[in-house]
Amino acid sequence: MKKLLLLLLFAGLLNTGSVFGWGREGHETIAKIAERNLTKKAKKRIETYLGGHSIVYFAKWMDEYRHTPEYKFTNNWHTVPVNAELRYEDSMLATGGNAIYGLEQAIENLKNYRSLTDSAVEVNLKYIIHLVGDMHCPAHIKYTTHDMKYDVLFEDKYHKPHKFPIHSVWDNEIITTTRIWSVSEWADELDRLPKAEKQAVAAGTPRDWLHDNAVVCEAQFEWAKPGQRLGQDFLNEALPLIERQIRNAGYRLARVLNELFG
Repeated sequence: MKKLLLLLLFAGLLNTGSVFGWGREGHETIAKIAERNLTKKAKKRIETYLGGHSIVYFAKWMDEYRHTPEYKFTNNWHTVPVNAELRYEDSMLATGGNAIYGLEQAIENLKNYRSLTDSAVEVNLKYIIHLVGDMHCPAHIKYTTHDMKYDVLFEDKYHKPHKFPIHSVWDNEIITTTRIWSVSEWADELDRLPKAEKQAVAAGTPRDWLHDNAVVCEAQFEWAKPGQRLGQDFLNEALPLIERQIRNAGYRLARVLNELFG
């Protein structure tokens, strides 16, 4: 079964990265929104392959297993590059893969999920659940036209500044500083679009979604410059963007899963 999985996903690719997307709260809220928008048939079928668990249960699975010998080949799948036009091209696929590569392969594999072993279906599901989320995180869109490796001074709730890589700020610090709700409470607040608007958000392909993400998230470089002290004014701009991205990722994840299993 493990050999089948590796063949399905070109495990021969090497890995070099070590970044993490969102935090537990972000990934699980995305999955919770998606779960709320699954068809009954898709939800039942998916949970059968996930051992009775919901998709929320495995939202961070890829981060937890990416450094194990068996899944080390997925280490670079958590980020994805865009060119000067803020789009992804096949020529940008480097050794080790990226989020679009991993997501597209997993979707393609699951189009014929009935012909796969249960364990192969399970792991490809886990990839999709996580990678749709990662490609919506501002720090996980790799802009070739911007330096993304720098530190800032991020204020805690007592307004005391702490030095953080900007990547960590987008992955975790904004969320943990501003939102102390449960995953279900946050999903309740974000999952409020009318059906037609949900469908509009979820329309298109993963590459279309990435372009949309890249256009909207490019504002991060104006809001947070190297060495800058980031306080409440920054949070007032950054949090709505993060919540938009989490909500959209949830709707798009639901669409992928409904099309495969519904």
